[in-house]
Amino acid sequence: MHDHAPAGGIRDASNRRLLATALTLTASVMVVQIVGAILSGSLALLADAAHMFTDAAALVVALVATAIASRPADDRRTFGYQRAEVLGALANGVILIVLCAWVGIEAVQRLLAPAEAEVEGGLMLVVAAVGMVANAISMWLLGRAQKRSINVRGAYLEVLGDLVGSIAVIIAAIVIVTTGFTQADAIASLLIAVLIVPRALGLLREVVVVLTESAPVDVQVAEIRQHLRDTDGVVDVHDVHVWQLTRGAPVFSAHVIVEDAALTDGRAARILESLQGCLADHFDVEHSTFQLEPAGHVEHDSRHA
Repeated sequence: MHDHAPAGGIRDASNRRLLATALTLTASVMVVQIVGAILSGSLALLADAAHMFTDAAALVVALVATAIASRPADDRRTFGYQRAEVLGALANGVILIVLCAWVGIEAVQRLLAPAEAEVEGGLMLVVAAVGMVANAISMWLLGRAQKRSINVRGAYLEVLGDLVGSIAVIIAAIVIVTTGFTQADAIASLLIAVLIVPRALGLLREVVVVLTESAPVDVQVAEIRQHLRDTDGVVDVHDVHVWQLTRGAPVFSAHVIVEDAALTDGRAARILESLQGCLADHFDVEHSTFQLEPAGHVEHDSRHA
């Protein structure tokens, strides 16, 4: 869940700097696409430009969320502000869904009632190629950071959608140039919407998992519980809770019943160290809290794991 690659390269810059770079590229290409869409009459370019405009806004949201998330913990927010990244990802997911609906409606209308104006395929091809290169660079920059931040992942998915859109526009432009079939422009617009929806829904599902404090999908609670039970001096484990503050930040708590003698012969500290080491080494859980209880102290709550 953590990125252990050596630091120093441009891809290892802070999330804020990576998002700012991606924003600059996205905004620049958006302007080029708007001009190109007006000059060429391409709906696909205009849709892709609208997509990039929305992505630029979403990247601004991501930047703000990242800045907030970096603030230290205080007495009111004892875990800090990491959850702000999740709220930023939620906004990104909603923006993507709304965008897809708009692009889909416009594309269907163009297919049902083709416009009289000609689409300039050559110009459309050049502008789309510029967009593809810029999106590829942005994806490369964000590729490593998106593995450790749900907020950066939201931005990464949006850039991925842009890249797919640019490729679709390029194909449509080639079809128009070679065959004169201008409706390929509308088909490309519809394809952009169809390809983005599953990724947007996946991002929203991940946000729901975090906000409902469900266990991360790659964490096996039963396996963790058994590892803890196998620790020397441990009798049983109950009231197990696993959730995450944001992507890559799992939190664990549990009540651990230990041998009565362990609390009086000095072994409690070693048991606690073993339990925390087990979670950190085997399950990559850095933040864990354990309540040690004597074997005679049994207050199981059937509502908890």
